[in-house]
Amino acid sequence: MANIKPLGQRVLVKRLEADAISAGGIVLPDTAKEKPQEAEVLSLGTGGKDEKGNDITFSVKVGDKVLISKYGGTEVKLDGAEVLIISESDILGIVG
Repeated sequence: MANIKPLGQRVLVKRLEADAISAGGIVLPDTAKEKPQEAEVLSLGTGGKDEKGNDITFSVKVGDKVLISKYGGTEVKLDGAEVLIISESDILGIVG
């Protein structure tokens, strides 16, 4: 995979696959699936500074499984795979 380094307080993530079968056992076509809100952190941005000039540290690290907001971020195609560049504030929590 090509290397993208997000800038500032941004994070590069890849959505994890959504279930292909509904809770009732019905196989869902790709068009009926919701975009998954669970993702894996691939890369962290360059960081930022607070109002006093201190470095702001990221709350996540590469490899973390995270829950992201449904409509946040910018989708980018990278070597045929869809990834998202999102603001760290669009990360709702760390899974597991």
